[in-house]
Amino acid sequence: MLGSGGYPLTSDTPGDSYGSSGVHLDQMEALKERIKAFASVTHGPEVLNAQGGFAGLYQLAGYKEPVLVASADGVGTKLKIAGHLGHFESVGQDLVSLNVNDILTKGAKPIFFLDYVAFSDLDEQRMDSLIRGIAWGCREAGCALIGGETAQMPGLYRPDDMDLAGFVVGVAERDAIIDGGEVADGDVLVGFPSSGLHTNGFSLVRQVFNIDEDPAALFQSYGELQHQLGEELLIRHRCYYPMLAPVFGLVKGLAHITGGGIPGKMSSIVPHDLAAQFDTGSWFKPAIFDLIQSVGQITWDEMYRVFNMGLGMVAISREQDVSAIQQAVSDAVVVGRIVPRRGEDQVLLQEA
Repeated sequence: MLGSGGYPLTSDTPGDSYGSSGVHLDQMEALKERIKAFASVTHGPEVLNAQGGFAGLYQLAGYKEPVLVASADGVGTKLKIAGHLGHFESVGQDLVSLNVNDILTKGAKPIFFLDYVAFSDLDEQRMDSLIRGIAWGCREAGCALIGGETAQMPGLYRPDDMDLAGFVVGVAERDAIIDGGEVADGDVLVGFPSSGLHTNGFSLVRQVFNIDEDPAALFQSYGELQHQLGEELLIRHRCYYPMLAPVFGLVKGLAHITGGGIPGKMSSIVPHDLAAQFDTGSWFKPAIFDLIQSVGQITWDEMYRVFNMGLGMVAISREQDVSAIQQAVSDAVVVGRIVPRRGEDQVLLQEA
């Protein structure tokens, strides 16, 4: 049988096919149908034509002067830890949390999310776990998973590797955007604890514990952790939107403490003539940080530049608003103050 142009549509003789090249269309289509099912649990009436292809539709309503706020990020080499342990739900949730945390620093409500997953060999159980985690993360944050890209690219990745990225869009009223513009001398730094490493510093962690050469290190138990190293490393990146949204009006500035640590992230929200002075003894630091520093013999300056060191978010607020924030967020703690800048450093880490 010939198609247009005289090319055969079927053949009884063996030859090349997409499947023989490593791309399995039927399996990929089945996976995409399962992804649609996971995504549907995150949808509300704002999601239009949810079964349609090519693009997701979201109807924005209820805002006077809406400003869209967007972010894109990935979980970094924490993905390799998940691969060694065969657990992907948590990194799926992490992917949503870290992106949502970035846009909430502007006072934005997350409204929809898209993901990008690429791999060489399709592992259906691994993919189902990952997408389930992404869907759970979206439900926690109250945003809809409305699309994404799932790509099988044989030859580009090693058999067990994958690439993962997320994209979130949120919305804020123009006059309610948090931009740090009103930060003043005497304002208070309010910290919100992290659950552990979150999703930053894993390249250094893998080096310190020699995980790439000996993944069995992930199964070693440490008394100070009270569980195995791998369990600690996969603890979820905390999502701060549900707890912080009610206090947006009490906050002048917000920093999500990720790559660059406290020094790198706080300098982006403090006016150039002011400095953020932290009392490093004022908050609890999970045991994993001391363990990494001790095993790797890493300087404390480097630790604070790489890791969150126990603070996942830091807010700047007026002193008279601190008690209201602490009433709304039970584990919020005062960690420092805004002071006049007297030198080159804009972030001061001191222990009282």
